[in-house]
Amino acid sequence: MNEADIDTVAALRVRGWQGAYASLIPQDYLDAMSPGDDAQRRRARFASSRGSVWNLVAVDEDDVPIGWICFGPYRGVTDAAAPGEVYALYVDPLLTGRGIGRALLDAVHQHAEAQQFRTLLLWVLRDNARARRFYAAAGYVGDGAVASDVYGETAVQEVRYRRSTAD
Repeated sequence: MNEADIDTVAALRVRGWQGAYASLIPQDYLDAMSPGDDAQRRRARFASSRGSVWNLVAVDEDDVPIGWICFGPYRGVTDAAAPGEVYALYVDPLLTGRGIGRALLDAVHQHAEAQQFRTLLLWVLRDNARARRFYAAAGYVGDGAVASDVYGETAVQEVRYRRSTAD
């Protein structure tokens, strides 16, 4: 990903949230999401994380991003043996099921191995059955860790998945 992709990736991320989480996160929270606000946050993160966080995009025949994945060291762990983490993966909702997400995830597996992450972790909404099936098919397994995020006034549970980069 380069800086010119940020607006498109932000719009993709917002559409991805609104499509994937429609029944999982309060609708008023999803409706309030703004691609412009998201792009502003993405720009700040992109500028501050160069070299430590990788953003990869899948593009269509016109070189327009249609999928995005972001990964780096596991949040909150700074030692050299820290696992990696897939922070986000979104595909244009009109193109899901076409292998784009899997191609992005496979690219992360290759990059993670090159960065010497022995394990990759990710968090997924507990009730997002589609995403959980997707990650399980890619070799990720739940490790029992659970967290909660609050959206509006609603607490939403997340579960952590892990995968060895040797898989």
